[in-house]
Amino acid sequence: MHDMKANKSVVQPVILFALTAILLTYFFPREGKFTYQFHEGKPWQYDLLTAPFDFSIYKTDSEIKAGKDSLRAMFRPYFRLDTETKAGRIEKIASEGRSSSDREVQRCLLYVEKQLDNLYEAGILAPKELENLREANHARVYVLRNNISELRSVNSFHTTRSAYEAIVRHAPASVDMDVLQSFNIDNYLTENMFYDGETSEKILNEQLQGVSISSGMMQTGERIVDRGEVVDSQTYRVLSSLKTVYESRSGGNRRQAVIWVGQFVLIFGILLCCGLYLASFCPEIFYSRRNLLFIVLAILSACLIAEICTKYNFASIYILPFAILPIVVRTFFDSHTALFTHLITILLCSLLAPFPHEFLILQIIAGIAVIFTLKELTQRSQLVRCSIFIFAAYTLTYLSISLYQEGDWSKIRWIMLLFFGINFVLLMFSYLLIYLLEKIFGYVSPITLVELSNINTPILKRLSETCPGTFQHVLQVSILASEACERIGADAQLIRTGALYHDIGKMNNPAFFTENQKEGNNPHSRLPFEESAQIIIRHVADGVRIAEKAGIPKQIIDFIRTHHGRGKTKYFYNSFRNAFPDKPVDDKLFSYPGPDPFTRETGILMMADSVEAASRSLHEYTDETLSTLVDKIVDSQIADGLLKDTPLTFRDIEDVKKTFVDKLGTMYHTRISYPDVKQDAEITVMKY
Repeated sequence: MHDMKANKSVVQPVILFALTAILLTYFFPREGKFTYQFHEGKPWQYDLLTAPFDFSIYKTDSEIKAGKDSLRAMFRPYFRLDTETKAGRIEKIASEGRSSSDREVQRCLLYVEKQLDNLYEAGILAPKELENLREANHARVYVLRNNISELRSVNSFHTTRSAYEAIVRHAPASVDMDVLQSFNIDNYLTENMFYDGETSEKILNEQLQGVSISSGMMQTGERIVDRGEVVDSQTYRVLSSLKTVYESRSGGNRRQAVIWVGQFVLIFGILLCCGLYLASFCPEIFYSRRNLLFIVLAILSACLIAEICTKYNFASIYILPFAILPIVVRTFFDSHTALFTHLITILLCSLLAPFPHEFLILQIIAGIAVIFTLKELTQRSQLVRCSIFIFAAYTLTYLSISLYQEGDWSKIRWIMLLFFGINFVLLMFSYLLIYLLEKIFGYVSPITLVELSNINTPILKRLSETCPGTFQHVLQVSILASEACERIGADAQLIRTGALYHDIGKMNNPAFFTENQKEGNNPHSRLPFEESAQIIIRHVADGVRIAEKAGIPKQIIDFIRTHHGRGKTKYFYNSFRNAFPDKPVDDKLFSYPGPDPFTRETGILMMADSVEAASRSLHEYTDETLSTLVDKIVDSQIADGLLKDTPLTFRDIEDVKKTFVDKLGTMYHTRISYPDVKQDAEITVMKY
């Protein structure tokens, strides 16, 4: 309230909206927007469309993937042949042959040397690599020898085991098998061919990059589709290709600058509509930095999340619970502001949505469902009921749109119901989000007010135990004040909670307050008037300290501060003046520190507090006596200027007075006098 009074300038709100528009423009996509909406299997709703320029017809992602998968299946991997291994092993066996004088041994070694030359030339692989090649159905592979590739059959390769068996199996009759087997041939056998992963990956990537992403061309002026024609799969590919090319064409820096300006003006204009609404109908939001920042951040957050979702294809945009925004705004403000904020947000997000028309209809109806089903959020069941209505609104609206456009149940995308179901689950987190926003922005929600008004809270329980008279007083005041608020359309739940806490400061000195005193025991009779007044006045500061220590929200503490305003303790003030007519009076000693009430609710509480306390002194409770009492007290407060800072009108005050009179009459009505049983069987009469 004070923040709003201190800043009535529109400069800061406009700057805030401009900065928000700049931020959204920066993150929003800046490619040219394809102006046509189309669906495969649906009629074309526009006039004849021809190719505005030459462009390629792109393959679908599945076609490109199939082409690449086929290429991978046909790809022949590369192996590298190590020539040095062959030379080393042959030289070793040749030297052993030269050193031997046995002709039979020399004959065997010469045979083994020739076999090794052939086997190493064919290639010896590790058993695991050869098994992998056969499992992958690779009949032929490339073998690199001195960086020259040669295509070879996999069946020509050996392992060390099969090479050993080949040497033994192919031995001629001239070779003595006993001598041959006496050699440790395994010492001369080792793998000399290895998979070249780096070369294989490089060549495969080059081939994959060469896969064509297009399957034809459209020439300038060539017919694409005409009004009423059904968009088949081929036409859909052509339209999708045109959209991709159109949106990817930057057109240079000049065109980008024009797009940026257009985006900024559009976004800023939409946000400015929000500002005009708030300035005209909700000045307490528009001129409050905290409230306006809350609204702007709510819009900005929803738009940025939608941008991230659509840009990176995390999920369908319908998974995002846009209805959380009106739920949260309605919790802290009024229904009109909640709905208007929701409309502004979805207008901005529709610039990102794949199908804006469908998106707008679904989100508008969901927002309306929130407003009609959630008048206030005080219980978890209300949120669940609201979420169910939102899910039903999404589902019925989507099915209606699909049937209207298609006329065929089989064309409905049933996965959308899954998206709406996830949306429903995410809406349940509104409860937690509201709690976090309360702590961040210092708001107080109806949920918190209901929790605080529970008489079993530590402070109220202590009040009822230490100050039973005061506790009865605050209960009566809460009834009077909340009824008056209901009558004039103020916040009844807020004042009900504030009334319960407004006198908690009396717990520090309960015996000094009339409602807690026993008959004949008044400690003020032994004190000077000034000291008694200070003890009474002190209960305001004591109440503030108790509330702040307990973490009570500021909105409730405001009721403690203002329920006497800057008024005087008139009993002691008048008593002092009557006792000392010639002595000057220091008004500060008899005046509350204030401030005066500055909202409708705090003003009503001041009136209700004084009226309820004074009504206890009446000897007769009739409409006339109650009306006279209420008029006297309220008119006195108006004359003292205690209500001048509140937005209460004369009509409001008259309605509040009438409510007080009606409610007090109900509270103090005469009760039935129960008759005794008479011995002479006379007719008993009940006295009312």
